[in-house]
Amino acid sequence: MMRRIGSILVLFLLFSCQERNSVSVNTPHADWNDRKAGEKVMDAAVQGKTYLPVYSHIYHIQQDRIFNLTVTASIRNISSRDTVYLLKADYYNTTGMKVREYLEFPVYICPMETLEIIIGETDETGGSGANFIFDWAMGEGVDPPLFEAVMISTHGQQGLSFTTRGVEITHE
Repeated sequence: MMRRIGSILVLFLLFSCQERNSVSVNTPHADWNDRKAGEKVMDAAVQGKTYLPVYSHIYHIQQDRIFNLTVTASIRNISSRDTVYLLKADYYNTTGMKVREYLEFPVYICPMETLEIIIGETDETGGSGANFIFDWAMGEGVDPPLFEAVMISTHGQQGLSFTTRGVEITHE
């Protein structure tokens, strides 16, 4: 009887002490409503547009097997002194259809600040050719914002992650 209780206790300890694959961190995310830019956007002398490719899934072994990914799209103000403005953040799927609009009004991004848009691993609306189009504005002589995406997924012992970077659209 004692041996059986000891075995159960050992098994319980082994399974309860397994290393976790992810750690939950309480990171504050921007509330778009608190970032309304208002009339300040009219002062911005330069406007631009950036294309950011992302992948909500990739193909695994063959075309009918997919590997879903979590997407973190980062919008980074790389200026240490000037605010930039995000005018539009639209998400498109593989066929070019707009899936989602993230902004109802222009928002500001403070110097050296990063805003994030998260596409969950179970959100398959984008597909392997998903992308964002961002419209932005800034003052004269300010470096444009940097747009990057990190795609990641883990299953068991398998982990996959990679990044993409936005490309400014100069002709449309």
